[in-house]
Amino acid sequence: MRNWFPSLSKEGGCRLLATRDFGLLWWAQVISQIGDGITKVALLWFVYQLTGSALKMTIIGVLQTIPPLLLSPLIGVYLDRLPKKFIMIFLDVSRGILIALIPLLHAFDLLTLEILYGLVLFNAVFSAGFGPALASVVPRIVPKADLMPANAMIQCTTNVGVLVGPAMSGLLIAFIGVQNVLYLDAATFLCSALCLLPLRVPHSQQSVDKGESQTTVKQDLQEGFRFVLGRQRIILGVISMTMLFTLGASAFVYVLPVFVENMTDIGPTWLGWLWSAMGAGMLLTSIVLTWVKQMDVHARLRFIAGSMGIGGMAVYGLTFVPSPVTAVFLVGLVGGSTAMFTPLMWSLVQEITPDVLMGRVFSFVNTSAMASASAGMIAFGWMTDTIGAVVSIGFVGLTFLITAAVTMLVSRRTTSQTVALSSVHHTA
Repeated sequence: MRNWFPSLSKEGGCRLLATRDFGLLWWAQVISQIGDGITKVALLWFVYQLTGSALKMTIIGVLQTIPPLLLSPLIGVYLDRLPKKFIMIFLDVSRGILIALIPLLHAFDLLTLEILYGLVLFNAVFSAGFGPALASVVPRIVPKADLMPANAMIQCTTNVGVLVGPAMSGLLIAFIGVQNVLYLDAATFLCSALCLLPLRVPHSQQSVDKGESQTTVKQDLQEGFRFVLGRQRIILGVISMTMLFTLGASAFVYVLPVFVENMTDIGPTWLGWLWSAMGAGMLLTSIVLTWVKQMDVHARLRFIAGSMGIGGMAVYGLTFVPSPVTAVFLVGLVGGSTAMFTPLMWSLVQEITPDVLMGRVFSFVNTSAMASASAGMIAFGWMTDTIGAVVSIGFVGLTFLITAAVTMLVSRRTTSQTVALSSVHHTA
């Protein structure tokens, strides 16, 4: 029973904000995530104003998906070769410049649709590298015992960006215009880079040795694949869990509006409340996780399985929902259960992956997640149109329950030897 009821920290993850380096990283992420939230609304609005075409606007979403799918493994190689702090600053500055170029070129009547798509594509390439770089930096500046609350604190910045960024973007577009909002968004990335400048990221001796070995990009890619597919089987299990999780989570976001529209007891007027409940559930869970002390690998896997089980049952409950208030509660449970996944999964991967392979492993995980999310949106979109939203939402719940079952299977196959590898990897 002790594994299911972890002990709590007296100070919580907030004490990490008082430390110099994690505090700088966290504030940089807050600024950057709010900027991301602003971009999602402002960029789509700008493209629609420029073209008047919904189809051309949706191409923006496709262009933002392609780079992570195709380039993440290669990006991971260079993340493991170059200093992480330099990479994050470079990526933030580059994204700021690319976003600023959009309204700047438009002001001089030089912006064509092809140039706009090119800027968006390059911005997506740089964005694809930031997540794995961030995940690789956290274990360098945070003690192993604080990985879970640290990752939960990082996830809080994502939740803040989702809650604040789009709303702020809509208000700013109305008051100062979409072009000025894009300039402001560019400034947030530059501010994030400034926060990262004083950051101190210790160099790994493994990285130094790796740099002296003069391996080729192909050899580094092969080494990453061998680690994921053979040398550390639990990583392959984590990737399977991640693919199932993102398949269901991405589908839920797109199926929920259609499901609500077809439910006479709820109706579309409640959709906003459901989104807010989901965001509140995610934020609350992230905050609670910042107070939880580090658990062992088995306990974390069981927590993921338990949260996915709760999320799956909550999704199923929506198909029998008797009232809008109950629906709000259930969607809040879904948000809370999904928010449990990433901090626990990140801390697990950080613990069992050698520093020299961290960028590649997280890039592989991100690639699999992005591919699964795309498949989920397409498959469940077709299912919703073909056999109805109620059946589709039921399959989302089934996906969460399968994720829970696979996670328990990974936990049972994880030996104490696997857990011990982490201390070898991070003290070598």
